[in-house]
Amino acid sequence: MSRPEPDAEPRAAAAPAERPRPGRMANVAKKVSWSGRDRDEEDEPPAAGEATPLLNGAGPGAAGGPPHSRPFTHSPFLRLGQLSSVDLDDNVRELETAAPNQFPSEIPHNEKLLSLKYESLDYDNCENQLFLEEERRINHTAFRTVEIKRWVICAMIGILTGLVACFIDIVVEKLAGLKFSVVKDNIDKFTEKGGLSFSLLLWATLNSSVVMVGSIIVAFIEPVAAGSGIPQIKCYLNGVKVPHVVRLKTLLIKVCGVILSVVGGLAVGKEGPMIHSGAVIAAGISQGRSTSLKRDFKIFEYFRRDTEKRDFVSAGAAAGVSAAFGAPVGGVLFSLEEGASFWNQFLTWRIFFASMISTFTLNSILSFYHGNPWDLSSPGLINFGRFDSEKLGYTFQEIPIFIVMGVVGGILGAIFNALNYWLTMFRIRYIHRPCLQVIEAMLVAAVTASVGFVMIYCSSDCQPLQEDSVAYPLQLFCADGEYNSMATAFFNTPEKSVVSLFHNPPGSYNPMTLGMFTLMYFFLACWTYGLTVSAGVFIPSLLIGAAWGRLFGISLAYLTSGAVWADPGKYALMGAAAQLGGIVRMTLSLTVIMMEATGNVTYGFPIMLALMTAKIVGDYFVEGLYDMHIQLQSVPFLHWEAPVTSHSLTAREVMSAPVTCLRRIEKVGTVVDILSDTSSNHNGFPVVESSPDPTQVAGLRGLILRSQLIVLLKHKVFVERANLNLVQRRLKLKDFRDAYPRFPPIQSIHVSQDERECMMDLTEFMNPSPYTVPQDASLPRVFKLFRALGLRHLVVVDNHNEVVGLVTRKDLARYRLGKEGLEELSLAQT
Repeated sequence: MSRPEPDAEPRAAAAPAERPRPGRMANVAKKVSWSGRDRDEEDEPPAAGEATPLLNGAGPGAAGGPPHSRPFTHSPFLRLGQLSSVDLDDNVRELETAAPNQFPSEIPHNEKLLSLKYESLDYDNCENQLFLEEERRINHTAFRTVEIKRWVICAMIGILTGLVACFIDIVVEKLAGLKFSVVKDNIDKFTEKGGLSFSLLLWATLNSSVVMVGSIIVAFIEPVAAGSGIPQIKCYLNGVKVPHVVRLKTLLIKVCGVILSVVGGLAVGKEGPMIHSGAVIAAGISQGRSTSLKRDFKIFEYFRRDTEKRDFVSAGAAAGVSAAFGAPVGGVLFSLEEGASFWNQFLTWRIFFASMISTFTLNSILSFYHGNPWDLSSPGLINFGRFDSEKLGYTFQEIPIFIVMGVVGGILGAIFNALNYWLTMFRIRYIHRPCLQVIEAMLVAAVTASVGFVMIYCSSDCQPLQEDSVAYPLQLFCADGEYNSMATAFFNTPEKSVVSLFHNPPGSYNPMTLGMFTLMYFFLACWTYGLTVSAGVFIPSLLIGAAWGRLFGISLAYLTSGAVWADPGKYALMGAAAQLGGIVRMTLSLTVIMMEATGNVTYGFPIMLALMTAKIVGDYFVEGLYDMHIQLQSVPFLHWEAPVTSHSLTAREVMSAPVTCLRRIEKVGTVVDILSDTSSNHNGFPVVESSPDPTQVAGLRGLILRSQLIVLLKHKVFVERANLNLVQRRLKLKDFRDAYPRFPPIQSIHVSQDERECMMDLTEFMNPSPYTVPQDASLPRVFKLFRALGLRHLVVVDNHNEVVGLVTRKDLARYRLGKEGLEELSLAQT
């Protein structure tokens, strides 16, 4: 789907020169990417005739007038069998073996870029003759069978996601328990003898070693497994093909990475990565085969296309949320709010079914593991515990307090996101080598342990030890029968710390302890998010919010002389909701997730108030964390609506032109040359009528994809061979499905000199009814059509049905609303 950039490269000799258009200069930037595959390419000098790349936004690319004032040039748009320029395909790149790469010391990066590396998914079915014949052959019973298979796949997604969540939970519990008991025994021993610096060294070394392993597997084996994976899944569900995002290798690295980063004591949670894991499981199961293991189980072949796969991925993401929080309804709403750009009624039921199965599987296995198989008391990886609404109701006068907490959460969330933004920019520019990324992760792990140790050492907050209240009570300098309260915050997985902040009785925490913990953990969590480790931001956000929320509750109780309603646990919950809302900016799904995780509908209204206030306040300052990271990766992400001030732009001004078209009966050599040309990597080609008369208008007849042409060349579907009965059998839709999703690169297909002279008839394989728009259609109208139907290519035609241009995702994503009105982004070949 890559787009031809008019000014990026010199034209083919046959094409007339075209005037440069302001604002359309292709910026060339090298930067860290989610896939991590092209981050280390050496900067190449610009080709002759190519404009020098500008990275700071200065020059003709940035200085051009407003986008709609561009002069429109009447050069020929239609070029039969000619080539125009764009970026290399992912598969072609992997095939190439370049000279050893050198790492530049600084990677220049400008966030006002769009990467040409990302392709679109084909959500629209190609209704060619093969497809229509197959659909006509399928009777009512066969359709019922397909529907039953969909439900079976959703059940399997739920079961496997629940099992993966159980595995992560049990392994983390065992390994973290082992680490805490070793460090606790060591501290107890050296408290009596003196020499506590050895204990600090042991703790920091243990953390760094575990995190080092977790970071190495991510940085060197699968960089796309870094972080929570939510921005990547959000992009995938939006229709962007993020390289390697739903592969088996990514799942394995994700699961191992998240276990190691949580055990390594980083300020992270294991809940966010569950969403990515669920999505990968869904993508794998729904295809009935593994391309990584090269095993085809010959099942679910009907679902081997982007349309079906993306629906199942949204079910997997929902099952991940459900397993993480024990919130099946929240999972469905998460997929609806954050993920799936396209939705239908049937999908809602199937996704809800997958979510319910996921949480039930996790609940059954964890309850059995904890020794109470009939209890079913562990619906999610994090269980906030029951909030008793009789004791902890809320009164009318508290509603303004909850709104104030929402404002605080929004401001703190905006500060968190702004700090993380600058930190991520620094990482993209300077910490782009895998070895540097591993060193940074180890440094953060060591600093986290050191900060925790110093705060425990300096804290004099001693609390009386009660039965089963603390998993690893650390006495340190406290009297017998007492434990260090600060140690419970650091000597626990973050999930357990959140629950203790919610439910420990009033008086369990010293306000000074909470204040110091909030401050330190805020900066640690901010520094940790974006490291090259698999880790989520949900739990750190909840923990920060619960800490300052409890502090807020203690202050209220002090001010109201211990009024019954001022319970610190209740305010810890509101603070956690406000903080998480302020960072990730989700409202609907987060309200339901919090309600389901607490098992209490009573708090629905105050949680919603806090979340909405946090979102409104946070959005005033800076974007949400996930949207910010999507923008930093230069992904062509399409929001719900076109920019509000874009009505003055028309399809003619935003489209890519000229377009490489193919004739209905085309020469094989021409097709091979077009596909092989590395400077033009289009993925969609309008098919026009073959006409011997050059003066006659070449009207649009259909659209054919690069992947389809490659399959045709691979099977040598040529007119002459068919006439001589050399073609063994007629091509079926199954041949295209078998090649999906990793279509072979054109370089791997051999075409002899004689075969180049043959002809290909595209009639049977092209989509004869592609979506088209007239060239005077406004940008919002084009955007709505493209976004709602999930298109990859939208053909722009004139009054005579002649192709004048092609609208792709990048043409629409380039326009966004900035601080000074409508902005046009440059394109980066990264």
